[in-house]
Amino acid sequence: MRLLIVEDEEDMREALCYGLRKRGYAVDAAGDGADAVEQCGINEYDLVVLDLNLPGLDGMEVLKHIRSMEKPAKVLILSARSELTDKIRGLDSGASDYLTKPFHFEELEARIRMLLRRSFIQTEAALTRGGLCLDSNLKTASFQGRPLEFSMREFSILEYLMIHMGRPVSAEELLEHVWDSEADPFSNQVKVYISVIRRKLQAVTDEEIIRSIRGAGYLIDKEEEKC
Repeated sequence: MRLLIVEDEEDMREALCYGLRKRGYAVDAAGDGADAVEQCGINEYDLVVLDLNLPGLDGMEVLKHIRSMEKPAKVLILSARSELTDKIRGLDSGASDYLTKPFHFEELEARIRMLLRRSFIQTEAALTRGGLCLDSNLKTASFQGRPLEFSMREFSILEYLMIHMGRPVSAEELLEHVWDSEADPFSNQVKVYISVIRRKLQAVTDEEIIRSIRGAGYLIDKEEEKC
């Protein structure tokens, strides 16, 4: 999943980016409101973590811009403004959640996971398809109880495909949601990663779990089964 961190304090911004990237998220960052609005206009984010005390364009103005977009991202406000009136204003203005500083990183990540599950109508942490099971919280995968080893990027690709089971996902969409702004749109890295994921799945099953759909992308057919 692709996130945008909007925070003017450099140390805080870098710490958030580092921690979330370690957890497998694709993360971009903005240090002021104008940059955040520009990046949201160029890229499609699954979630924006937004500070309110920003130089230039205030966080509430950034929130207004995000909500006016054709496909607005979920917004989690992360702010030192702890008054009840600030929280009510933020939520009434369209924020999906509001967390005050200081905070524990584990709580922030838990709230991010919750909002992303809501975005894709996913109520359980586990994504299942046949014998394949992905735990979005622990970032672990298994097939019929047998552990599978995936890198964070491989896990994120497979997770995104499973969230969107039943419809083809293009390479461009995967680049948009699984990679950050440093991704090269003209490279074949999506194809390479899909090949690696397929090879690991083929080691445990003969079924073609990820199908290539000409002109459309990659598809995991729907099939429900509990872990």
